[in-house]
Amino acid sequence: MNPLTIIQLPFTHLAGWKDLQQRHPSIATLAWCIVLPMSLLPPVMLYYAGTHYGDIFAPGFADRQWRFITTILFLAELLTFFVMGWLIHAVVNSDRDLSISYHDAYLLAALAPLPLWSAAIALLIPSLVFNALVVLVALGISCSLVYHGLQALCKRSANDVTTMSATYTVMAAGVLAWGLLMAIVWAY
Repeated sequence: MNPLTIIQLPFTHLAGWKDLQQRHPSIATLAWCIVLPMSLLPPVMLYYAGTHYGDIFAPGFADRQWRFITTILFLAELLTFFVMGWLIHAVVNSDRDLSISYHDAYLLAALAPLPLWSAAIALLIPSLVFNALVVLVALGISCSLVYHGLQALCKRSANDVTTMSATYTVMAAGVLAWGLLMAIVWAY
C-alpha cells in the first residue's frame, strides 16, 4: 500500500480500507509490526524531552522519574491496544445495525492511535502550547480515522448516526484511556 493511500484513511471510507481488510494481517502481526514500534515513539520522545528540556517545557518537568514513567507508559500503550480492539468489537456488535469481526476491530485499534503516536515527534520542540495543539489535531484525526474505519470495515450497512454513535463511544473510551496515561506521566 502506498503512503498516499495511508494518509487518505482518516478522510474517506473508500480509499485503502478494503485493501487493508483484504490483506488480513493477523492480530499478532498488527501488534508486532505496527503497535509495538509505534508505541515506542511517545515514551522515547517523552524521555528525551524530560531529560533535555527540564523546566523550560513545564514547571517541575525536570524533577520526574522518566525511566519509570516512560516504561509504564509503554506497557500501558500495549495493553490499551488489546483493550481497545475488544472494546471496538463489543461496542459495534452491540448495535443491531453494525457488525465487525474481531480481526477488523483490532485492525482499527492498531490504526486509530497512529496520529497520536506520531504527534510525539512534536516533543522535539520544547513548547507545551505547541505540543498541546499538535495532540489536539492528532486526536481529531484519530476520531476521523475511527469513524471512516467503522464505515469501511463494518459488515452491515448503517446510517451515519449509528456509525457516529459507535465512534463517539469508542473515542470516549480512548480519550479516557489516553487521559489516564497522561495522568500517570504527570503524577510521577
